[in-house]
Amino acid sequence: MTKIRTGIIGGAGYTAGELIRILMYHPQAELAFVQSSSNAGNPIFEVHRDLVGDTDLVFVADPDFANCDVIFLCMGHGKSKEFVQSNDIPASVKIIDLSHDYRLKSEGNDFVYGLPELNRDLIRGAAHVANPGCFATGIQLTVLPLAAAGLLTGELHVHAITGSTGAGQAPSKTSHFSWRNSNVSVYKAFEHQHLGEITQSVKQLQPSFHKAINFIPVRGNHTRGIFVSTYTEYTGTIEEAIQLYETYYASHPFVFVTGENPDVKQVVNTNKAILHLEKHGNKLMILSVTDNLLKGASGQAVQNMNILFGLDEKTGLNLKPVSF
Repeated sequence: MTKIRTGIIGGAGYTAGELIRILMYHPQAELAFVQSSSNAGNPIFEVHRDLVGDTDLVFVADPDFANCDVIFLCMGHGKSKEFVQSNDIPASVKIIDLSHDYRLKSEGNDFVYGLPELNRDLIRGAAHVANPGCFATGIQLTVLPLAAAGLLTGELHVHAITGSTGAGQAPSKTSHFSWRNSNVSVYKAFEHQHLGEITQSVKQLQPSFHKAINFIPVRGNHTRGIFVSTYTEYTGTIEEAIQLYETYYASHPFVFVTGENPDVKQVVNTNKAILHLEKHGNKLMILSVTDNLLKGASGQAVQNMNILFGLDEKTGLNLKPVSF
């Protein structure tokens, strides 16, 4: 099989670094170029220092669409749409966007929402894919089986904590080590930007759902990984709930339902999502753990690429967790 020629637009950030690392060792992919206006001409390993000795590629200023089958957009929110509108991208080049720009359905937006556990069949035939947000991925995985069965009857209550890499590579007051270390804080309570795509997905499966999704995002003092706890009203037994989730995710290779209370270190550096369910009175609690840079971003983007090009979803994503 001819290798998939891949290009990265906006190659200096955390998600691009993870994409480079995965694509360099993907057996069916070839990294054609990595674009970065601010780093053009510089070796990639000078920015992504974990790649010292792995590649001699340098950043380019302009993308080479003629030598590419798929591009990954790793730019800030708002910049992806600007890039697509201002560049003559050939119809033969597939696009996977890691920003927020195309996640919400709107007139003229032909991007398929790229959560494989929700839209795998639609992704297969897509030309353009909007990769989900990191919080949105972990949260949606806790409720998709309930929504698919029409069993969401009450409000959703979500508390989720993310690592500092979720804020991106550019330093800020709340990502500065001396502020973030040994510290925890809430931000964008009840109004986080990922609520739109979460609501959209839930209503896709259960159109009658009209309850509130109460989401409290938390900045954690760790580097990477998202821990989500969701609870909602549920009248069934815990055994019925576990069966529902195991059946729904049986054909999805990166999602695992476990009887043990999970922790973030089980998934860091992997594309896995681990779920755990408990019943407390009339409430069902669902926990999920994911790596915000992989299943929440770059790993999922490569998973989507694999689906787009007819490969096994797990190709190139046999990543091992960091357990210490």
